Amino acid sequence: MSAAREYQFTRRDFDYLRRISNQRTGIVVSDDKFDMFYSRLARRVRALGLSNFADYCDYLEAPENAEEITELVNAVTTNLTSFFREKHHFEFLAERALGEAIDRNRATRRIRIWSAGCSTGEEPYSIAMVLAENADRLRGWDVQILASDIDSNVLEQAARGVYPAARVEGLPASRLKRFFQKGRGRQAGKVRVKDALRDLIRFEQINLMEPLGLDTQDIVFCRNVIIYFDKPTKVGLMDRFAGVLVDGGYLIIGHSESLYQVTSRFELIGHTVYR
Repeated sequence: MSAAREYQFTRRDFDYLRRISNQRTGIVVSDDKFDMFYSRLARRVRALGLSNFADYCDYLEAPENAEEITELVNAVTTNLTSFFREKHHFEFLAERALGEAIDRNRATRRIRIWSAGCSTGEEPYSIAMVLAENADRLRGWDVQILASDIDSNVLEQAARGVYPAARVEGLPASRLKRFFQKGRGRQAGKVRVKDALRDLIRFEQINLMEPLGLDTQDIVFCRNVIIYFDKPTKVGLMDRFAGVLVDGGYLIIGHSESLYQVTSRFELIGHTVYR
């Protein structure tokens, strides 16, 4: 036990907690996350009035404390995102994928896009801006973005659509004026996404490790998520994604991710863009 630590945290505690995390999220937690687990979960030990991490592990074992698993997942999942991160993906959406979805769905006039692992919401709101900028092509269409995450805390933050003004500094002035409201008074220094964008998005807590049970999707964004999974978990998830995507639909993943030797159900057609 480190002298600087408030609570005893053993390797046995760490192994138990990362096993629970893996079972729930599919994320493989490496040995070097020992200190991260301590720092993020010590607040849960403190909030529950427990003496050490062994007591916390025992607490998680009790069926009546099942909701604490959600708190654990919220604490240890990593959420790093920004508006229009990996800009080429949104250019691909505007210049190719959206047009193909319009051509494919003229009979139903319906388009569905899923932001899987949406974190604090910057990705689905960026998608919504692209759709709003193509409103003339989509007039009279039923268009909806599903934004999901396993972390209920970031999902609530995403649904609120309120951000520090510094988070939108990189956006063009035209987008800032059209899609955001500046906070005043107690909300000074913050911006809020306008309702026109928020109305395009449905926020829902979804665990990617479980059967999806979703409507057919035209495009799925799942970026910087599968990097944390082992190969069997990736294979299962790709099967689930292929099961909800239309034939010819697109899966967009993160810049450091690849489906090489993971699945034969998708073909690479652009930089981390699969069909």
